[in-house]
Amino acid sequence: MNPEKVNNFALIGIGGYIAGRHLRAIKETGNNLVASLDPADSVGIIDSYFPESDFFVEFERFDRHIDKLRRKGTQVDYVSICSPNYLHDSHIRFALRSGAHAICEKPVVLNPWNFDGLEEIQKEYGKNIYNILQLRLHPAIIQLKEKVEKEKPIKKKYDIDLTYITSRGHWYHISWKGDVEKSGGIATNIGVHFFDMLIWIYGKVEKNVVHILEKNKAAGFLELENARIRWFLSLDYNDIPEEIRKKGTRTYRLLSLNNENFEFSEGFTDLHTKTYQEILNGNGFKLCEARPSIETVYQIRNAKPIGLTGDFHEYCKKII
Repeated sequence: MNPEKVNNFALIGIGGYIAGRHLRAIKETGNNLVASLDPADSVGIIDSYFPESDFFVEFERFDRHIDKLRRKGTQVDYVSICSPNYLHDSHIRFALRSGAHAICEKPVVLNPWNFDGLEEIQKEYGKNIYNILQLRLHPAIIQLKEKVEKEKPIKKKYDIDLTYITSRGHWYHISWKGDVEKSGGIATNIGVHFFDMLIWIYGKVEKNVVHILEKNKAAGFLELENARIRWFLSLDYNDIPEEIRKKGTRTYRLLSLNNENFEFSEGFTDLHTKTYQEILNGNGFKLCEARPSIETVYQIRNAKPIGLTGDFHEYCKKII
């Protein structure tokens, strides 16, 4: 791929929260948005980036427009997908049938078997499916992976506690995000990036146990090749430590490695742009790289919680 070429992008799901990061990434990498789609029309954010681009609220008209552009010689090179999780598979297929590469937000699909069909369609159309796995580009995460790689000969397993609480209001459960059939549930919707990052650093999953599985929180234990991980995810503001709440903060993120806190709260703002640049340079994260984390969250979603048995996260004591 030629990184200096001005590529044409289309974006599906431009009315969503994460779309702004994709718009910024398209702009900052020197490319062009020709069209976007969203059933909601509160999309004034377009004016800040690509005011001359076309916008559609109906998929059928968007589809026709992309095809018309292609027939007139304006090929869409990439389709960025920020739609609800359960629509990703369909929208990826649309992108490839339209002659474009797909750049898809997490999770790329909800079910492991969806990978097989998408791998076939990649080969059929000769286009790539890229996943947004931006934590792999975080400087602190890269340093951690390098550290672990150097220490591998020691043959020890790291003890890790992952705590991620990102409080959400009542709207969350009314939206598609609160529907497990559409979002995949809490582990998929807010946890998949962390599971991908941990598997990327510490190796394949050897054991996957779920202690708590509720609509707004989940907890469990993962044993990887090189790590034993107790994890806790929550959307409940009350789960945030009191000293953090007093600061007016509604999100709490902590990774503890062998009882030492690992800080990576900063440095997230430009990771989508970095991801796009890697894709344009031919180094993006391909479809196959997302499979281990998708398999992990699928197993969590369908697990029967065992309660406070075995090795569990300390925050579980607050709930049961």
